[in-house]
Amino acid sequence: QLQLVESGGGSVQAGGSLRLSCAASGMPLILYTMGWFRQAPGKEREFVAAIGWSGLRLDFADSVKGRFTISRDNAKNTVTLQMNSLKPEDTAVYYCAAARLRDGTTNHEYDCWGQGTQVTVSS
Repeated sequence: QLQLVESGGGSVQAGGSLRLSCAASGMPLILYTMGWFRQAPGKEREFVAAIGWSGLRLDFADSVKGRFTISRDNAKNTVTLQMNSLKPEDTAVYYCAAARLRDGTTNHEYDCWGQGTQVTVSS
C-alpha cells in the first residue's frame, strides 16, 4: 500500500520561495501520476500541479503557472514542488497525492493522499 509523507512547508514572505517534498513508500512510484493539491481555510481542496509517471506530462493550475514547478525522482520515490514568487493567496495546506495508472487534475482521480503540510505566505 502506497504511503505519502509531505515535508518542507513553513512561513515565508510574499515573493519568497519554498520547496515541498513528498516521500513515497510501499509501492513503486513509477506506477502513479503524482499531484499536489491545496486547501485554504473555508475553501475546497484545489488542484495545483501534476506530473506523469515519466515526468514528461506536466499540468498546472492557471494560478501557479510560471511560478511553480513539479519534478519527480522515481528511483528515490520522491516528488518535489518548487514554489517561487509566492503570494498570500498561496497560503494553504498542501497535499501530495497519487493516481494509479492514470492522469488526473481533480480530487476524485487520486487514490492516495498525504497528511498535508502548511504553507503560510505573509504580505
